[in-house]
Amino acid sequence: MGKEYERIEPRLWGFIENQKVFFVASAPLSGDGHVNLSPKGREGTLRILDDRTVAYLDFGGSHAETIAHLRENGRITLMWCAFEGPPTVLRIHGRGEPVFRDDPRFGELVAGFGTADGPAVRAVIVVRAELISDSCGFAVPFLDYRGERELHADYFGRKSDEEFREYTGKKPYNQASIDGLPAVPLPLPPR
Repeated sequence: MGKEYERIEPRLWGFIENQKVFFVASAPLSGDGHVNLSPKGREGTLRILDDRTVAYLDFGGSHAETIAHLRENGRITLMWCAFEGPPTVLRIHGRGEPVFRDDPRFGELVAGFGTADGPAVRAVIVVRAELISDSCGFAVPFLDYRGERELHADYFGRKSDEEFREYTGKKPYNQASIDGLPAVPLPLPPR
């Protein structure tokens, strides 16, 4: 049933762009470390840069596990599930890199997200595919999309960039992962 792909083919490209949510998995090298799995989904916050590269906006919050794992080892998996239409699960296994605010590439990368760029962007995560595969998704339920949650954007939209940077500096799991790996380099540069 499952198939591997050399690149993000047009059919896969369309599938990715039509999904409302995706999941990001990462892990430290240590066998005692914690695997992280995060849902992502604010509209417009994922872009396909080319047929082997995707990028998404990393917004501030209470943790920065993915960033810490990428800084340590670069391993990452992105997964999309069809909650409507034909049953499909698509994964991109690859190497990721957080592009932080002070990186010369940040401005051009974040500009490509247009109006999806907003308060509390810490980094752009760029993922280069090493393996692209799908599977049947027969056990994935049908779910109805009702709309975007505005809570995150509203909460951080009330903060100035300086207030957001202070918030980031006060959250222990922004500075380091739950396993103690370095996460967001602080102080967070202004935008």
